[in-house]
Amino acid sequence: MDFAGFARQYWPFMALALWFGYKWWNVRRVKSLLPQLKSNGALLVDVRSPAEFASASAPGTVNIPLQELAGRLGEIPRSAPVVLGCASGTRSGMARMMLKKNGYQNVYNIGNWSNFQG
Repeated sequence: MDFAGFARQYWPFMALALWFGYKWWNVRRVKSLLPQLKSNGALLVDVRSPAEFASASAPGTVNIPLQELAGRLGEIPRSAPVVLGCASGTRSGMARMMLKKNGYQNVYNIGNWSNFQG
């Protein structure tokens, strides 16, 4: 089978591999930027549920659950970087899109909340 035939047959798996590769790379990129972002006054936001946050959280993070985020945008400064995390990176990815749609410029998704710890 040539590459074109392989790509035609297996493109969903290739796309999935690329997506996970991008997520892996982006988390590593944000983790490496975290010290600089913190020195620039970044707000670290955990968008998991209050119960998830109470069971385990990183020092210095604030809990604004994803379902409450739209109503609590006033608590998030527009002038400082915002770093978002959750259990897997999915909810923080949705939160990132919401903040970007609302005019926030420096918004980062760090993926799993434990990545806030470095």
